[in-house]
Amino acid sequence: MRRVLLFLRVGIRPRLFFPVLVCFSMLTATIQARREQILAFEDKRGMEFSRIVVAGKIKNQEKLLRYFNKHIKKTSPSRSKKIGEIAASLKNLSRQVKGVSGNSIDEGRQTLMGLEGTAGRLYWEGVKTIISHRVEFLGREHRGAPDLVNSMLNYGYGILYSHVWGALMNAGLEPFAGFLHVDRPGKPSLVLDLVEEFRQPVVDRVVISHINLGETYKINNGLLESETRKKLAQNILDRLESTETFKGKKYQIRSIIQMQARNLASFLREGKPYKSFTFKW
Repeated sequence: MRRVLLFLRVGIRPRLFFPVLVCFSMLTATIQARREQILAFEDKRGMEFSRIVVAGKIKNQEKLLRYFNKHIKKTSPSRSKKIGEIAASLKNLSRQVKGVSGNSIDEGRQTLMGLEGTAGRLYWEGVKTIISHRVEFLGREHRGAPDLVNSMLNYGYGILYSHVWGALMNAGLEPFAGFLHVDRPGKPSLVLDLVEEFRQPVVDRVVISHINLGETYKINNGLLESETRKKLAQNILDRLESTETFKGKKYQIRSIIQMQARNLASFLREGKPYKSFTFKW
């Protein structure tokens, strides 16, 4: 590993210089990863990664519904039956995703997004069934949602985005050059790609759990109140520090995010197999 000691000037008066150790092998790896990331948009790698991510997301949606359904079976058989049917449909959709093919992501994106959209509608109907006895939830809305559940989800996703963004940067990847999500000005499409693996096990699980437990959260004029934001943020951070089994070992979820970013870089740069993260229920 070749390393060179560089001196960076800091400030103007007085002239101060601090040594900075630069690992050129690391810089080279970063350049290679970004070059391959751009090239992968035009070949099967972009398609393969997108297919794996969508299949993994739907699998996590299925698992989260089954996780909460364990506790509903004894108290509400009718609700439990509906949730079980939705989970079975999601399992079938995940299998369908694995059969989508194409020489580039442009050839398969529409099909993948269609299956993801169908899964999303089913999943949120399942979530609605889980929490309907606690709070009104009409369905998933994104920015500007005025209700408590969507506001909590959006706030939690914002925290998750920052962790995924940092992991991709550390792995030497370009956050704005994604595959499944199309490029738009100011849109970190690769962040949105990778975050799909972690929405259910990190944010959705926390939000649904605390609503089911009757925890007090407050919203005022469409905005979460300060104490609610603090409480939710801490719960999300606690979940990120909790452990899940990944590749046969226990890791903190925040570490798994870092690992998945590095695994993606290795997949793009060296062709090493990429496998999505799915949690145990």
